[in-house]
Amino acid sequence: MTNSDEKSPKVHYICQTYVEQKPGRDGQAGLKIGKQFEYTTASEAQNRAEREAKSEDCAGADAYEISEDPGSGEVGSPCFLVRLGNVPEFDEP
Repeated sequence: MTNSDEKSPKVHYICQTYVEQKPGRDGQAGLKIGKQFEYTTASEAQNRAEREAKSEDCAGADAYEISEDPGSGEVGSPCFLVRLGNVPEFDEP
């Protein structure tokens, strides 16, 4: 591996599912992460999210990519490929 390879960002393609959480003391139901899968391509992550979103126990699914700086280990904000069903809101920092 060359020095330039070590400095270039690493891209991760993620499929993340959500399940409904039972209402808490405040009486409000919420979402929690169900499953997480990492893929080598955006299309694989998106296809998995589409399949998972059709599952009966899945409230919603996201497919997104994130970049990681290998030098610092910092991870950037997600860039959503697809958001399906009931998914949490995402606020940019």
